[in-house]
Amino acid sequence: MNRWTFLPRWWLAVMVAWALTWAPAHATRIKDVASVQGVRSNQLVGYGLVVGLDGTGDGNNAYTTRSLANFMQQMGISLPQGVTVQPKNVAAVLVTAELPPFARPGQTIDVTVSSVGSAKSLRGGTLIQTPLRGADGQVYALAQGNLVIAGAGAAAGGSSVTVNHLNAGRIPNGALVEATVPTPLLLGETVTLALRADDFQTASRVAGAINQAIGDGTAQALDGRTVQVRAPRDPNERVAFLASLEDLPVALATPTARVVFNARTGSVVLNQAVKLAPAAIAHGNLSISISSTPQVSQPGPFAPPGAQTVVTEKADIQIQQEGGKIMEVEASAQLADVVRALNKLGATPQDLLAILQALKAAGALQAELEVL
Repeated sequence: MNRWTFLPRWWLAVMVAWALTWAPAHATRIKDVASVQGVRSNQLVGYGLVVGLDGTGDGNNAYTTRSLANFMQQMGISLPQGVTVQPKNVAAVLVTAELPPFARPGQTIDVTVSSVGSAKSLRGGTLIQTPLRGADGQVYALAQGNLVIAGAGAAAGGSSVTVNHLNAGRIPNGALVEATVPTPLLLGETVTLALRADDFQTASRVAGAINQAIGDGTAQALDGRTVQVRAPRDPNERVAFLASLEDLPVALATPTARVVFNARTGSVVLNQAVKLAPAAIAHGNLSISISSTPQVSQPGPFAPPGAQTVVTEKADIQIQQEGGKIMEVEASAQLADVVRALNKLGATPQDLLAILQALKAAGALQAELEVL
């Protein structure tokens, strides 16, 4: 018989209250660093038609025309031989949604509708019934409803003005759940906690916090991302056990020193574990400016017949190099000191990228470099 069967429910609340008394200063809850493995959302996607547009649909697109003809045939309407439809008020769309964990048939979820054709706008359209399928090909929800477009547009005389995006919108509670995705939450004698970041120290501290609050042998860290926990078999007791488990405090481990560069925006982000060793830096800027001035060349008085006036370009190229001073960077153990030392260089974010890479190569930067 499971040893959790005889534990009163109030015992879990007492356990958590007692655990909070020894929580360290910078502790966080287990639910903030880990989640129950297998309890997750699932992505759904479907292909459908939006009708009721004011002449802003796909027009004579082959797949939109065929989709509309197939739909009309399902409704019992057969077109005469050789007759085709030109759906100016219809647009082919892709419908996406997130099926939350534990969703039951009859519940509703939000959907996003996006045009896949040449429609100018989906504003004012209505999505007709669209099956939403999961990765296994099964239908888990049916979507239908009026689109909400957070944009506006107008056109006249060949000119047009558009505010926000008109080819994508949402339908709040637009899909009805038809099937449930099973979860392994109630299977077996254990549940697995999946850490959101791969860190052996955090996994060890999560297991230690559970064992100290509940009892030795309750939790076991399997690797740097998963912690296995023994749990009661009864569904009601297991849910109450997990609810109390998520509120247990755990001390955060020191993060890995990391510097993140965003190559598209030029932003540089450093975390609190970044450290600098003493180094000397010389960084100069090289600027090249090219200016072009149009000049008119006219034929001379004794030019041959047929000579014409031409426009030529005079290019002026200048190269300017600023002298780079050698600056000493002192050892810095705190993030504020690192920022202060880098600010003394007066470098732009793009220059800072090159400087930090050089510091890393020289062994003066104690951090990992990651480029997004």
